[in-house]
Amino acid sequence: MPTDTSFKYFLRRIRSGDQQAAEELVRQYEPIIRREVRMRLTDPALYRLVDSVDICQSVLRSFFVRAAAGQYDLHQPDDLLKLLVIMARNKLASQARKLRSRPPDHRRVKEGNIDQLGAVVAAMPGPYRLIAGRDLLHEVLHKLPEEERRLADLRAEGRTWSEITIAVGGTPEGRRKQLARALDRIMRELGDEEIFSV
Repeated sequence: MPTDTSFKYFLRRIRSGDQQAAEELVRQYEPIIRREVRMRLTDPALYRLVDSVDICQSVLRSFFVRAAAGQYDLHQPDDLLKLLVIMARNKLASQARKLRSRPPDHRRVKEGNIDQLGAVVAAMPGPYRLIAGRDLLHEVLHKLPEEERRLADLRAEGRTWSEITIAVGGTPEGRRKQLARALDRIMRELGDEEIFSV
């Protein structure tokens, strides 16, 4: 993805649900996301309960759904990298908050079970375990109200926020936030509590 044009084309492929583009993104960015999580996973209690694979899957699931709905304005590979790293940090921080808010229960996790679960997850086919998002995306888009669905469709066509406001009115920032809020609400309903409005 050396040029701006090829990166824009790559993102269009991601937004359209192109399996090869998704696999390419996973191959390129999964190791970086997992390294970021492992570097920040310093709390021993959290380390026993959270795996970098789990956080990475959650980040990629959120990214694919939100990218397909047109939420992100990414212009170069660096923008994508920064977004994914921020998402990983936020997901990890959210897990830490959840852990700290629960009363201690030493019976909850046995270390051997974590290793077994990690082996099962790692054995699952890569694209399937990371992009079970196709069904999730359909569910998210189905739950979007009509107006926000139109915004998502226009973004999926590759239109800028300025172009969208010419078609539907409003301001670019207002329409961007409208779609972001709707996606945040639906993702929370589906169990993805972190908000990533970029």
